[in-house]
Amino acid sequence: MAVIREKVATCDPIWSALREQAEALAQREPALASFVHATVLKHERLENALSYHLAKKVGGEDLSPMMTREIFQEAMDANPQIGEAVRADLSAVFERDPACHAHVDAFLFYKGFHALQCYRIAHWLWNNDRRAMALFFQSRVSELFNVDIHPAAKLGKGIMIDHATGVVIGETAVVEDDVSMLHDVTLGGTGKETGDRHPKVRRGVLLSMGAKVLGNIEIGEYSRVGAGSVVLKSVPPGCTAVGVPAHLTNCAGADRPSQEMNQVIEDDKDYKI
Repeated sequence: MAVIREKVATCDPIWSALREQAEALAQREPALASFVHATVLKHERLENALSYHLAKKVGGEDLSPMMTREIFQEAMDANPQIGEAVRADLSAVFERDPACHAHVDAFLFYKGFHALQCYRIAHWLWNNDRRAMALFFQSRVSELFNVDIHPAAKLGKGIMIDHATGVVIGETAVVEDDVSMLHDVTLGGTGKETGDRHPKVRRGVLLSMGAKVLGNIEIGEYSRVGAGSVVLKSVPPGCTAVGVPAHLTNCAGADRPSQEMNQVIEDDKDYKI
């Protein structure tokens, strides 16, 4: 069994900000003080707080919260890049979601953030030949959060999944750094392919609510997919795809669509895919 180690983080601005916000929250809401202390303030590292918090949610009759925490902690201790991604994801939510006023809000309450971090653990398990355990956590996260990310999918860091309900990401999908997506997004197959059959979403893409991207196609960096669109062909970098089936518009592009979160679409029928 993994040994859960508490280490002092000497220079960790995200963790420092989260702890300060947690202290303020505990003072404002005395009824939540015990929860906040147990989840955040008694820990000396963000990784330890996260393993505790997620294990309380994901653990249950089939796999106890204590055992779940040991597995989560083992993954984060073995791969420091998970902790780096956690911090980048927290920053992404805080910076891009206007409803998020503090890092501690996302850490404690946002299921898109929770589901993404559980995926990171499952991905580590998958790559370390513990595929049954990885699939177990995928199933639990799907039940708890209504987010289904296959543990073999490859997701970068600085990702925001806003609201998250109904998000599905398939086995061979790739999502690079700094991508933002909203609820009901699907990165799926067409239903008739085998092997490498899911989308490749490049850096800085914005996938709006209800977007369906199907097949082994590429969504170019800093592009956008409009709400409710169904994309069946690759989208060039810096363009917007909108409609059913999707066509291209506004290929002058936006500098940072996933950070700007601008979902207003100005249609231009001159571009087709």
